Amino acid sequence: MDEKTRDEASKDNFRQEPKVGVYVCHCGGNISDVIDVKAVAAALAKYPGVAVAREYAFMCSSNGQDLITEDIKNLGVNRTVVAACSPSLHELTFRGVLQRAGVNPYLHEHINIREQASWVHKLDKAGATAKAIKLAQAGVEKVLRKDALNAIRVAAEQRVAVIGGGVAGMRAALSAAGKGLEAVIIEKGPRLGGKLLDLGKMYPSGEEGPAVVKKLEDLVLAEKRVTVHTGADIDFVSGFVGNFKINFKNSAGKSEQVKAGAIVMATGYEHYKPAQGEFGYGEDANVVTLPEFIALVKNSPAGRLELAGKEIKSLALIHCVGSRQVEGVHKPQSDGKINDYCSRVCCSSALYAANQVKEKYPGVRIYDVYRDIRTYGMQHEEYYDKASRDGVLFFRHNDTDQPVITSDRTGHTVKVKDVLTWGEELEVKADLIVLVTGMMPADISLIKSQLKLPSSADRFLQEVHLKLRPVELANSGIFVAGTAQYPMDVTEAMASAGTAAAKAAILLAEPDIPLEPFVAVVDEHKCTGCGLCPAECSYDGALMMGEHNGKKVAIVNPALCKGCGACVAVCPTRAINVAGWTLDQFDAMVEAIAKE
Repeated sequence: MDEKTRDEASKDNFRQEPKVGVYVCHCGGNISDVIDVKAVAAALAKYPGVAVAREYAFMCSSNGQDLITEDIKNLGVNRTVVAACSPSLHELTFRGVLQRAGVNPYLHEHINIREQASWVHKLDKAGATAKAIKLAQAGVEKVLRKDALNAIRVAAEQRVAVIGGGVAGMRAALSAAGKGLEAVIIEKGPRLGGKLLDLGKMYPSGEEGPAVVKKLEDLVLAEKRVTVHTGADIDFVSGFVGNFKINFKNSAGKSEQVKAGAIVMATGYEHYKPAQGEFGYGEDANVVTLPEFIALVKNSPAGRLELAGKEIKSLALIHCVGSRQVEGVHKPQSDGKINDYCSRVCCSSALYAANQVKEKYPGVRIYDVYRDIRTYGMQHEEYYDKASRDGVLFFRHNDTDQPVITSDRTGHTVKVKDVLTWGEELEVKADLIVLVTGMMPADISLIKSQLKLPSSADRFLQEVHLKLRPVELANSGIFVAGTAQYPMDVTEAMASAGTAAAKAAILLAEPDIPLEPFVAVVDEHKCTGCGLCPAECSYDGALMMGEHNGKKVAIVNPALCKGCGACVAVCPTRAINVAGWTLDQFDAMVEAIAKE
């Protein structure tokens, strides 16, 4: 069925008498082990407006989808309710079924009876079944009142703005250019490369960080579709998907603007900086962070590891400094939060550095003090094995018994209750203390506030869904790449950057962009122009007061509206509704649930 025929069929279906198909999923036992799915289907088969009700093991499977398609074809079903798992997982799946079958995809309602019934009522199977029936009936009432919506389309700039010029930013720009798009890199530093410029040898390749930067930089500068702005200080970001505007000042202090249809956030990370006095940092020159130690190794002469001209014959690595912090044990950051997340790459980085020291300075004694070793990457366990074989001594402590470091004229003493020797308190002498610091997100508070970007509890940018939409932010048209999202190594950062660029290319594949139609809609006949709704709107420019046909009314910009419904709640005349979630639909759902 071609697109024109499908559109005509969709309109014709909507004009017909509503015939609802209800489909109850077993979800492989996640639902059917608790809920009597046959009873749910039987109850819904008798409900007014329902043409057919079925249950199936996996509705999201191709066979399950075929059941719906056949009912549309043979029974004239023109609206569907699927009672299954969370809509965040498969609502789009079933909308696609309707669209392929010639029915408007928005004449579908997805009811969650897994998280909202079976999983929360495992000890009350009868109650869970009754609840599932009520939820499905509410879904029928809603879908009976649904309109055949159409996607909102906005014109789009065929350009991707990449904020950040590190390894992820460069890879994202190159990938976007490879897909035929213009790409603009906006980097605040004086040159491309980011943190990679400061790194020595990197695992697993053994290449020097600056050498990797040079390769990528040469490719970027040679690519005609990529424009680079370094020394760029962003002062304002505005707009919406397809039409973003980024204002910044260049190194000469001149204001410039980039227009883009999509944005890739590749803003990177900052190394955790230990607090003054944390393990002696900032008070003792022989207490350094891992990045500082890597630079020290890189700059030390052959045959002699030294700091400030003094030879280092022994050192202790202290893991999880600034990561996996414990409430009440560690000092909070300036925002009052602790860094309770694992920074993922620190263990591998520390062991890789230890192995380099052993290769370059085999006589240096190395003590590794850790809570857990998490060398999660492919074959990264070999770094731990190699360090052990080469004489690195490992001491493991628990979460609350932090190692204690004291100093005197002879050097530093590290005291630790070693779990590996059943809690025995051990002491070792070390000339140098290396704090294996974690990652923290770069400070992009200005951009976050202006675009209202979502953050995780760990302060990094938060994707919509880790598995289903791993590089997309909730803000349409904005994608995340690299360590702006969470701690990752170079190979992971480059992979995520390529994914972000691919998503941006898909978004900008056409001159205009289809957006979800679930936005606020104003009934001008009911609107009194009271002006209460714009004050409740959290999205600049989405809802404003204006004049139409000589009358003061609320006006919605559908490209900026997120369909949150805040405006609906304050309208005294019920003149505003969110398309697909109208007040009369809610009323009918509540009545269905409350009905005896």
